[in-house]
Amino acid sequence: MPRLTNAELLQRLAALEEENAELRGRLGTEGDGTEPLVGAAPAPALAHKRGWGWTLLAVVLIVIGAILAPVAVVASWAKLQLTDTDAFVATYAPLAHDPGVQAYVTDEAVKVIEDSVDIPALTSQVVDGITNLGTGPVATKALEALKGPLADGILSLIHTTVGNFVASDAFAQVWQEALRASHTQLVATMQGDPQAAITVGSDGSVGVQLGPIIDRVKQLLVERGITFASQIPTVDRTITVAQNSSIPTLQVFYGVAVAAGAWLPWVAIGLLALGVVVARRRALALIGAASALAIAMIVVVAGIGIGRLVFVGSVSPGLIPAGVAQTVFGTVATPMRDTGVAVLVLAIVVAVVGWYAGPFGVPRRLRGFFGSGVTWVRTSAERHGITTGKAGEWIYAQRVLLRAAVAVIAAAVVLFVRPLTPALIIWTLVIAAVVIAVLELVQRPVITVPEHADDDTPIMTVS
Repeated sequence: MPRLTNAELLQRLAALEEENAELRGRLGTEGDGTEPLVGAAPAPALAHKRGWGWTLLAVVLIVIGAILAPVAVVASWAKLQLTDTDAFVATYAPLAHDPGVQAYVTDEAVKVIEDSVDIPALTSQVVDGITNLGTGPVATKALEALKGPLADGILSLIHTTVGNFVASDAFAQVWQEALRASHTQLVATMQGDPQAAITVGSDGSVGVQLGPIIDRVKQLLVERGITFASQIPTVDRTITVAQNSSIPTLQVFYGVAVAAGAWLPWVAIGLLALGVVVARRRALALIGAASALAIAMIVVVAGIGIGRLVFVGSVSPGLIPAGVAQTVFGTVATPMRDTGVAVLVLAIVVAVVGWYAGPFGVPRRLRGFFGSGVTWVRTSAERHGITTGKAGEWIYAQRVLLRAAVAVIAAAVVLFVRPLTPALIIWTLVIAAVVIAVLELVQRPVITVPEHADDDTPIMTVS
């Protein structure tokens, strides 16, 4: 029997692999996406074993999972904000640097000082005390004329002092420390504790105490020589920073939100996955589940946008400026919106991957084209003496396990790495696809040629 050179063996192997890829593309089943071996006895498809009841069950599971997904996003956010102090501080600390919030806090603090101390009366008393010492008619008249400007100047100085403090890094630090200390107070607020520093009224108004701010401003004024500032009493005043009639309702469901935030996302994911598993046509079910999840996330993102308009429109300008209301709502809603967008991107990615891996005409041809290209590159490298040797043979033997490992690692990154962002999802997909492509390229099918054959054509087997 004539011997074949390595180059001839590689050429025949490449031809057989191209033919095999084409046949697998043509003979893929539609039941579960598997591709039967050429010449193997056709196995009854799982789709023919299951009745339409399974399809109905799959649809119900997927629909319930998609409906629970938006609730899971909100519950997950609530649990994070109400149980993770660092996350809570990171969310609300930037408000101290917002110009609108700074101006609002400054104005309200100055109003409290004016209400607590009659500055015009104090300046008048000072001027009267000077004139009583005998300043003469001209000087007395001049001093009387200075009462108003003097009071205005002191008020301006107080406003400037408060504004400078609120705009300083010191205030931001105080704000952050107060947030951290008041995290337990927020929990108490949602539980309806009347001793909470952050209070919620029956009409849904949310208030913040000005006492700590006033005390700090009083100290700064005294240090600057304005001794009458020491007369400013300890203030027990709460200003309204937000108002929403739904807040009392949120208090009622606070405990449910915290508990559900831990398990509801997994329930939603489990229902969607179970719907795919029990489906008669899993490829279509996977695409359907991903599409339903994407629609649910679009509803979440759209709902947050509508909620912003409703919230800002429902807040009374006399209680809180519209600009501050928008800032507060954005601070609260941005994490939920970002999570919704990230899950939307994830759903689209899963739908595309499910379509590419499914038993459809175009994906089959794409996979065959990719397989032929990889084979051509590998064969060309072998002809030039570039081979992965035993390592490539091991990779080929363990190809199913290695692909599964890549899929599990990618899924773990998406499920457990936080925060979940579109960039994280896209980069995870790209890296996983590159790793799979590299494994396909470096794997080396084992070629065996029997020593004895009945004809001149060698029998080539790939193990």
